[in-house]
Amino acid sequence: MARYLILLLLILLLSLLQWKLWRGDGGLQEVRRLEEAVARQEAENRRLAERNRALAEEVLDLRSGLEAVEERARSELGMIKKDETFYQVVEEEPAR
Repeated sequence: MARYLILLLLILLLSLLQWKLWRGDGGLQEVRRLEEAVARQEAENRRLAERNRALAEEVLDLRSGLEAVEERARSELGMIKKDETFYQVVEEEPAR
C-alpha cells in the first residue's frame, strides 16, 4: 500500500512540475512570448538605427556645404536662384 501511495505522490508531483513548465510563471509560453517581443524590439531598433544614420548623414551634408541647403530650399520652400526660371507642372486629374 505504501508503494502505491509513494507512486501516486510522485505522479502528482511530476504532474505539478509539468504544469509549471508549460503554464506557470516563467514557463515555456512566457519564454516564447518574451522571445517574440525581443525580436519585434530588435527589428524596431534596426529601423531606428537606419533612420538615425540617414539623419546624421543629412546633418553632415547641411554642415559641410551649401548643396544640401540649396536642395532643401528648392524642394521644401520652392526657392530659386537669381536668373532662374521656375516652371510648375500641373497634372490633370484623371477622369472618373
